[in-house]
Amino acid sequence: MSVLLGIVALVSLSIGQVTVPFIKIVGTIAAKLNAPGAAEVFLTPEQHSVFWYIRLPRVLVGILVGAALGISGAVMQGIFSNPLADPGIIGVSSGASLGAVIAIALGLTSQSFFYMPLLALAGSLLAIALIILLAMRDGKIPVMILLLAGIAVSMFMGAITSGILTLLNEQRLREFLFWMVGGLDYRRWEHVYLTVGPIIIGIFVLCLLARHINILVLGDQEARSVGVPVFFFRLLLLFITAVTTASAVCVSGTISFIGLVVPHIMRLLLGPDHRILLPASALAGSIFLVACDTVGRVLIQPTEIRVGIMTALVGAPYFLYLLHKLKQERGAA
Repeated sequence: MSVLLGIVALVSLSIGQVTVPFIKIVGTIAAKLNAPGAAEVFLTPEQHSVFWYIRLPRVLVGILVGAALGISGAVMQGIFSNPLADPGIIGVSSGASLGAVIAIALGLTSQSFFYMPLLALAGSLLAIALIILLAMRDGKIPVMILLLAGIAVSMFMGAITSGILTLLNEQRLREFLFWMVGGLDYRRWEHVYLTVGPIIIGIFVLCLLARHINILVLGDQEARSVGVPVFFFRLLLLFITAVTTASAVCVSGTISFIGLVVPHIMRLLLGPDHRILLPASALAGSIFLVACDTVGRVLIQPTEIRVGIMTALVGAPYFLYLLHKLKQERGAA
């Protein structure tokens, strides 16, 4: 899967309105990293600008965002023992949307592009905190109450977002719409620097906790019987997952179905052991997102289909298939 991710990334870096040959991409990156035996590769000024300042940051952001959403979906499905669970159920998307629309409404996006992702991250964390506080009872977080609290907070924040949107002019409405659809266009190195730390740390910690997720899947009583503090680890996993997802959503906008489709497919292929499933879901999420972004970018040039639309076109039919499969299984039972 790592090799496949490298191939998909190379293809994405190479093709487009300006073509950059594979050999030049590999040579340029090797020379930049001071690899032994690497020689300086000649790129035209146009190829150099497109490669270093447009495509490479875009692909890196896609890899980070896809990995964050993929592994977060796997954790959510494990915690809730539900193949239809994804990071959106803990209010990340609704909180991020509220933060983004506040940044646009206040005109902060014209001052610095950092304001939108930072406020989107703050909105996500606020939504998560509210949901956990509402769901917590006697030091426990019942799964059903958490889901209901997530729905309530998401609807509340969605109502506030809609209210603010009615006050915006046409230009700011269009700006929010482009963020809401989700995309990787116009990503810069600053976006990579903003997300690489929290996402890499989040993925690393979640992989370290994979064994505890395996125990939590067995049920609360079984987990307590082997000495696992259920409340602590469930709260810790929710928090790390939320921060990882929020760090991704704040720079890419709302990209749906990766956290739902990718972990489910990986679970069917590799089994339920989260020590294998989590890193596999992270890699598969990166592959899926970068591939969707590449297809959307070159399918009908020069027009670009945003990656949030591409993932929905692929994910929605699979989601319907999952619903149909669950309906058949319950009918047979």
